[in-house]
Amino acid sequence: MSLSFNKQLKEICNKKNNRLCIGLDVDPDKFIDNRNMSIDSMEHFLKEVIDGTIDFCPIYKPNFAFYERFGSQGYALLERIVGHISGKAIVIADAKRGDIGNTSKQYAFSIFENMGCDAITISPYMGRDAIDPFLHYDNKGVFILAMTSNKSATEIQNNKNDVEPLHERIIKIANELNVNDNIGLVVGATNTEKMKTIRKSSKDMPWLIPGIGAQGGDLEKSVSISNQNGIGIINVSRGILYAGNGSMEDVIQSAKKYTEKIRNITCNLMTC
Repeated sequence: MSLSFNKQLKEICNKKNNRLCIGLDVDPDKFIDNRNMSIDSMEHFLKEVIDGTIDFCPIYKPNFAFYERFGSQGYALLERIVGHISGKAIVIADAKRGDIGNTSKQYAFSIFENMGCDAITISPYMGRDAIDPFLHYDNKGVFILAMTSNKSATEIQNNKNDVEPLHERIIKIANELNVNDNIGLVVGATNTEKMKTIRKSSKDMPWLIPGIGAQGGDLEKSVSISNQNGIGIINVSRGILYAGNGSMEDVIQSAKKYTEKIRNITCNLMTC
């Protein structure tokens, strides 16, 4: 019997002794030399990043928007990048899908069957119908947006329905649906007090944690809180891809520094 996704996630994180997820979100405008990247140069850059970090990084997360902006060529690039990682690390499709059941079924087939990704981020706004089709792939992961790190998230996610905030209701539904042990939550690093509450209510579900670095999230608190009962995956995109002067040496060195920090915090947490 094959391992559930959440057990696969834990296994590879323990094997590589790391909780780092590198976001593969290439924005040509962010590079300090304002390089006008072609599809070929983007592919070369991304593969260099992967090859330079694959020995210690357990998870990669391409954000689909950064590829879809280039049309069919960008989507083909995304397929090649996923294929380049496949079997060596977990790939989370940061696609934030979520629609009526039959539409979600097509999204799930596209991302899991055709693209070959190991997990996906989804929006739960349309309810269980939007989530269920992804869960039918019981060896694939589904990270549900619960409490995100963007500034305006509180406009909706903290609104109370009767007595509980919306994000807490989402967590209850996620717990109910997690019969195949393949659901995780997206929990932003920008509100550590709420993270403590969510860690209790989400039981041992894994977290995907954005908001470290450019958005000001606290790395030490995020690692400590999220890994108390389960696994907290720290996503870093801009802080790695655009590190230093933009050289590949700086990029890989930044990934190694984040890895060292995460390992030290995790080690202290586990009193190793």
